[in-house]
Amino acid sequence: MAIQPLAYRMRPKTLDEIVGQTHLVGKNKIIYRMVKAKQLSSMILYGPPGIGKTSIASAIAGSTKYAFRTLNAVTNNKKDMEVVVAEAKMSGTVILLLDEVHRLDKAKQDFLLPHLESGAIILIGATTSNPYIAINPAIRSRTQIFELKPLAKNEIIKAIKRALKDKERGLGEYQVEVEEEALNHLAVASNGDVRSALNALELAVVSSEKDEAGQIQITLDVAEECLQKKSLAHDKDGDAHYDVLSAFQKSVRGSDVNAALHYMGRLIEAGDLVSISRRLLVMAYEDIGLANPQAGARTLAAIQTAEKIGFPEARIPLANTVIELCLSPKSNSAIVAIDKSLKDIRQGLSGEVPAHLRDGHYYGASGLGRALDYKYPHSYENAWVDQQYLPDNLMDKVYYEPKYTSKFEQTIAQVYQKINENKAKK
Repeated sequence: MAIQPLAYRMRPKTLDEIVGQTHLVGKNKIIYRMVKAKQLSSMILYGPPGIGKTSIASAIAGSTKYAFRTLNAVTNNKKDMEVVVAEAKMSGTVILLLDEVHRLDKAKQDFLLPHLESGAIILIGATTSNPYIAINPAIRSRTQIFELKPLAKNEIIKAIKRALKDKERGLGEYQVEVEEEALNHLAVASNGDVRSALNALELAVVSSEKDEAGQIQITLDVAEECLQKKSLAHDKDGDAHYDVLSAFQKSVRGSDVNAALHYMGRLIEAGDLVSISRRLLVMAYEDIGLANPQAGARTLAAIQTAEKIGFPEARIPLANTVIELCLSPKSNSAIVAIDKSLKDIRQGLSGEVPAHLRDGHYYGASGLGRALDYKYPHSYENAWVDQQYLPDNLMDKVYYEPKYTSKFEQTIAQVYQKINENKAKK
């Protein structure tokens, strides 16, 4: 019998063992409450690989003592599903983890639906695709949809240390010393994928020889080789990764094409497509913003292409995007505006919504003076009419201040200026 990988062996048996995803499984969060109340409903878990979708499903099963079965929407057929349903009918509710649920065809879906509705099957669908786009509405309407997030560095370190100590399921039988640089590299370069980090750790341990004291030493070089990703620099605290990301964004913001390509090249060499993608999207909206509104859509298209084709070819659409963002006009007016607004709100400057803007669609609203004096802009020339929108205590607040670095923002700035002039005349 084949030896199961470390990540499989360390899969949580209860919710308490789950690392990360505290927004879902933390105390008094939604999945925690469902399990505690023993009121499970079918759900879709989506997010990148290796961040806990299967772990949550198996932990739910372990915490509720329901039977737990795993199928794949592509490789398993309808007969496999019939076996699970027959088991549910004989012995009670079964939790079915259905991987790649977005690939479920109509025949399998039609077979499963009545059993989901009856409660015989609690479906936990797992997918890396956005379920609002990729999953059939018939399945979506019968499930709760939960987004999982990549694990943070400290969460992956916690999982690694737990595996090193666990003598029953982990590597506790070995005497392992992991250098801090190696530990940081496994946690950072795995890009939030705990399965990748654990399996690289296991490879490092079982392929290394013991020293004279009977210990196994895991160095940074060993961690790099086993994860097949180079460390950006041999720094003690793993800060170089974030330094390179910071330099990458600042080079794009500063319109230095060559520096931006250099720093992205270092990220590519480390195999860090996740960080590159996230940072490019942030820059498209934070630094380019309203100066080039189409940059965001083109950046997303390039990232999706890069994800589909993978490295080494992924470097091509990424390079196209970096060059465009570097040489594009820049405007941070949107982020400055929203941050000003948030600052006021966090300081308690909210105020009451003016009565004419409040919801007036319910019975009795008019008696409360709701929406009575609202002026519908489309009924006026140029779809604009002067009326108060901000709360009384914020009436004179200005958050948006245009930048004139591009024709597009110059154009909307002219509209903005005209509106402000009309207000001033009233």
